[in-house]
Order: sequence, then C-alpha cells, then structure tokens
Amino acid sequence: QVENLKGAIAPDQWDNCDLRVVRNTRRILQLLDHQGTKATFFVLGWIAERCPSLVSEISAGGHEIASHGYGHELVYKQTPKAFQSDISRSKAILESITGRQVFGYRAPSFSITPETPWALDILRDLGFLYDSSVFPTSFHDRYGFDGSSRFPFRFGNGLIEMPLSTVKVGKANVPVAGGGYFRLYPYSVFRHCCKSLNRDGKSVVFYLHPWELDPEQPRVSIPFTYRFRHYVNLKRTEERLRRLLADFTFVPLHEMVSRYFSAVVDGEHRVADRAERGGGC
Repeated sequence: QVENLKGAIAPDQWDNCDLRVVRNTRRILQLLDHQGTKATFFVLGWIAERCPSLVSEISAGGHEIASHGYGHELVYKQTPKAFQSDISRSKAILESITGRQVFGYRAPSFSITPETPWALDILRDLGFLYDSSVFPTSFHDRYGFDGSSRFPFRFGNGLIEMPLSTVKVGKANVPVAGGGYFRLYPYSVFRHCCKSLNRDGKSVVFYLHPWELDPEQPRVSIPFTYRFRHYVNLKRTEERLRRLLADFTFVPLHEMVSRYFSAVVDGEHRVADRAERGGGC
C-alpha cells in the first residue's frame, strides 16, 4: 500500500503479494514493549480485514488504534462522497474488531491539504476527535500544508489537528517527523532536532511504517526518486528506532490531545471533558 510503489503494484494486485505486515508490525510491538512505550497505530481497513488478529493484538497491548482510511487512496484524488465511504468503511471495521470507538485519523501520504477543506467536515461528522495529516511544509511534491500552524490547533469546525513535526530553518519548515526523513538524516541530526523542539516545550509527532523495518523486502522496478525514498537506509531503521525509543519518551496521540486540549480520551476510549473528570495535564 506504499504510494511510491503504486506504479509497479496496482491495488488489484495487492492480494497476490506476500503479506509482510504482520511480522513487521510485531517487530515494532516488540521494540515498543521493550521500552514500555505505547503508541498510536494508524491502520488501513484493507489490512484490518485480512489481519483482524493483528489489530486485536495491537489494541490488547494498550496501543491506540486509529484510522488510515480503507484503501490508501490520496484524499485530494477522491470526491467527498468517495472519501466519506472510504473512511466510514475503515472506521466500522476497526471498531468492530477492537470494540472501541476510533477517534483519530491520518490521511495516506498526509494528503489533507488546503485543497481538501471538505474532508475536515466529513471527519468531524463521522465522530473523529482529531486528525494528524497536516504536514506544514512545502518540501514534498506529494503533500504539504504550507502556512499551517506547526503545532496542535483546532480547525474552525472544532476538529483537533496534530500536525507532523518540523523544525524552523530560516523561513523554511524542515520535516523531522519520521519515515524517510528518519532514515535519511544522520541519527545525531534527527535527535538534535527532536531535542530542540522539546527544549521549546513542544512534543514531536513521530511516524514510521512497518515496511521500514523490513530490509529484505522484494525490490520492484520504480523511478529513481521513488526507489531512493523507499529503500534508503532500510537496514539502519530498526537500530535507529531502538535508539530513539531509549532517548525519548513517547505516548499515543490521544494522550497528546488530552495535554493540549480539554477533550480527553480515557482508557476505554470514551470522550470526556477535563472539567467532568477533575483532571489536568
């Protein structure tokens, strides 16, 4: 379901491919468990249908299950009707497996942009509490929400946004959120950027895909730029992730939401309000 590979492996061929996501995800779970870290897993409905026991395993481990849509379709390539259908389907599948309400969403390839404001209302109307799709940068050809806030905020419709992390270099917002940036930058540079954000009192929204811990995955023929993005430093990802988890403390996104806003998602994934719960940050 990787966007860089779609030119070589069409969605109707996915079922013919080796499904490596289970062992790769379990490796991530092992690394998280070793550090006692809980995370948010943005799961595709397509994967959840084929691997429901994996979704149950993630949820039973105390991690948050959130939606990544159903078929990894870019938001700005869908109509509002198609997007609503895709997201509704994914949400229903995940909630059926876990027995818990799904409150978070991340668009495939961070494809909520200034051209897709309608998607925000659909997410709100479907009961999502927060989105984490906005990448406030202009560095990438496929995504970017340049000019957006770099830190958590509410859209006008009340939907909470947890943007992907960037650091300010001059006037530019340089991505440091994870994924290919985590594999490409020297670890010392990535760590420095995270510490810089922390010193300013800001949390880092970090992401990684299961396939990024799979250096033995089959190589497919794709254009050089996509090949570089996808395969660079795969052999180093696991060790870097191990170091990152040891160097920093991470929490699921719903806990970050509760720290920044009044809405709280409790251990049973019910929405409450701090005033009602008598709690605080």
